Amino acid sequence: QVQLVESGGGLVEPGGSLRLSCALSGGGFVYYSMAWFRQAPGQQRELVAALSRGGRGTPFYADFVKGRFTISRDNTKTTLYLQMNNLKHEDTAIYYCNAGFQYDSVVNGTPMYWGQGTQVTVSS
Repeated sequence: QVQLVESGGGLVEPGGSLRLSCALSGGGFVYYSMAWFRQAPGQQRELVAALSRGGRGTPFYADFVKGRFTISRDNTKTTLYLQMNNLKHEDTAIYYCNAGFQYDSVVNGTPMYWGQGTQVTVSS
């Protein structure tokens, strides 16, 4: 059974950095496209960044994180990462990772699996 577990969230000041991790267990990591979403209080869940299976292709980034966030994956550690730099108040949200065989399903929010989320709070 595939499980996704996020970690790395926390409280950070504006301008600071965090690195989120999403560990996949249950096998098949290289076959999954994966993405990061976030959901702020009272807001809909939104796509932050996505990476196709095996890491091939150009990563996708939402406009509001371009130049600040970097998505990557380590197939040997079966882990997806999100490096977040120059964080802003509006980046405060619960961050979720997901995984699926179909890239389109991953980016449109209908993947096979979701993690439980990790809270990121940007505040001075």
